[in-house]
Amino acid sequence: MRRLAALATVLFTLTSAPVVAEPVRLVVLGDSLTAGYGLPPGAGFPAKLEAALRERGRDVTVIDAGVSGDTTAGGLSRLDWSVGTDAQAVIVELGGNDMLRGIDPARTQENLNQIVARLSDRGLPVLVAGMIAPRNLGEDYARAFDALFPAIAERHDALFYPFFLDGVAADPALNLPDGIHPNEAGVDIIVERILPAVVQLLDRVGAS
Repeated sequence: MRRLAALATVLFTLTSAPVVAEPVRLVVLGDSLTAGYGLPPGAGFPAKLEAALRERGRDVTVIDAGVSGDTTAGGLSRLDWSVGTDAQAVIVELGGNDMLRGIDPARTQENLNQIVARLSDRGLPVLVAGMIAPRNLGEDYARAFDALFPAIAERHDALFYPFFLDGVAADPALNLPDGIHPNEAGVDIIVERILPAVVQLLDRVGAS
């Protein structure tokens, strides 16, 4: 009888123990702006975003799926292994290298469309981080490039953040000497400004 009572106590303890939820896994699929080009470990966008979210009580693990130099075509080709089956939400930060290489915006749009479509088909909430082309590439190019990001977000009911480098682009104090990649202070501003959109993205996790 004592053994049965002890066994019952153990079973009750196991079944009544609180379930500890796992952190939400948020993947950032991007290029060097995600990968933290030129920055020390832990100073890039994914790490600082995770810290900011945790400071606000969000239990989130932010996965760095950034590859320096990647285009939208590269992001599409590695999509399945970069965004694993355990991902629960995705920020797509791609397109800047397409613009720097002068790739036809129509090709960029098709690649991004396939990326977001495939993620959406997996039931993953997506935040599309837009880019803005410099006007020295020509008004026609800039107009077509700028417009493709909101169009894709609208098409797939994804969230949209208009300009990933908002408040940082072209400011020497917030960029590395190359004038393209943000320094640590620049990353802080990017995180601060995009944070409300990321919170909205996390609110979509598990929503039906």
